[in-house]
Amino acid sequence: MAPSLLVSASQTLAVAGRGGHRRRLVIANSGGARAPPKLVTFLGKGGSGKTTAAAVAAQYYASEGFKTCLVIQSQDPTAEQLMGCKIGNSLTECAANLSTIKLETSKMLLEPLYRLKKVDAQSNLTQGVLEGIVGEELGVLPGMDSISTVLSLQKLLNFFSAGTNSSQGEFDVVVYDCNNTEEFLRLTGATERARSYLKYVRELAEKTDVGRLASPSLLKLIYDSARPNGRTSEGKMSTEIWNEIEQLLEKISLWFTDPSKLACFLVMDPRGSISVSSALRYWGCTIQAGAQICGAFGYAEDPCEAHQEVGEKFLPLSFSSLPFVSADSSPDWGSALSSLNQNTKELLRNTSKVYPSVSFDSAQKSVSLFMPGFDKSEIKLYQYRGGSELLIEAGDQRRIIKLPRSMQGKVGGAKFVDRNLVVSIR
Repeated sequence: MAPSLLVSASQTLAVAGRGGHRRRLVIANSGGARAPPKLVTFLGKGGSGKTTAAAVAAQYYASEGFKTCLVIQSQDPTAEQLMGCKIGNSLTECAANLSTIKLETSKMLLEPLYRLKKVDAQSNLTQGVLEGIVGEELGVLPGMDSISTVLSLQKLLNFFSAGTNSSQGEFDVVVYDCNNTEEFLRLTGATERARSYLKYVRELAEKTDVGRLASPSLLKLIYDSARPNGRTSEGKMSTEIWNEIEQLLEKISLWFTDPSKLACFLVMDPRGSISVSSALRYWGCTIQAGAQICGAFGYAEDPCEAHQEVGEKFLPLSFSSLPFVSADSSPDWGSALSSLNQNTKELLRNTSKVYPSVSFDSAQKSVSLFMPGFDKSEIKLYQYRGGSELLIEAGDQRRIIKLPRSMQGKVGGAKFVDRNLVVSIR
């Protein structure tokens, strides 16, 4: 097995419990956080074991006493077979501490439409046009899945929580079985991109005659329908609403980049070269999207010595294995969880060890960008904003790197060394 970067953050002691029974007492130390991340997902090539990994993780967190929810977004019955229960579009408890739910966009459209109608009935902005729309007749358009997913995860996780005194989500951890890795990567980067679009939309609304005429009413309609933080637009100027929307997008964007909130793990079949290559590429794509990969798992029916060789390709990530669970029959989760090795448990719990994807060397005036899974020919480098930013394009993702003031200037050159793009600034 490849060496693990994870350091044990606890000591387990056997102490006397009630009735003379022995129980485990876990004492955390300063080595790292023991609570799991709020949102966990698994990325990799189709058929690599993402759904099984999600089921294993959900069962593990629940067995550790965390209120867990497994969220799926697919009509594939694999998750139902693994969990041993019917998964519908409302929360269903299928085991102690473990609930499940299926996200179906066609049904998720109904609630926002209802709220729009309710607000419109008060303002009469559309003069009854919205009231004539039947939600059940609406089809799903491209892009609606991502928006609906964010809104649904918000209900479970409460992205907008302002602090420890704010109301928290119902669950300690949510395991999201995304049905498409690339769609999830677009979702994680969507809020940061939305902030860029918001800036231009706001300029149109505030600096054009049509915008100044129409935007106040439309803005309040949308805001009152979404009701972020449970607030309404009553008594607020348009400028206040714009500022609040921007702050909320920034908060969600930061939420997705925090590995203690969102933990992305790679899953692959270590025996398949394409599965391994796909995982390496998705590692780089995740970094480009603004998130972090917290570790990698091998999933195969017959674990072999290839695990160690494959694990070395993913250094400095921690690499471990997942127990094989067949979906052909109801699995024995007690046996499966007891076979989890300590490295796997630590990896699922401790996501504080992440490799920095950007480093600045002010003395050499250089920027190093960690870009695993890519080679130099696949990376394009641009510079805008008078030398204050770098724009990196790779893997169907564009990423903006803001340069420190002391390093701002024109690009003098770039080279690709050991999975790092090193950019020199003049």
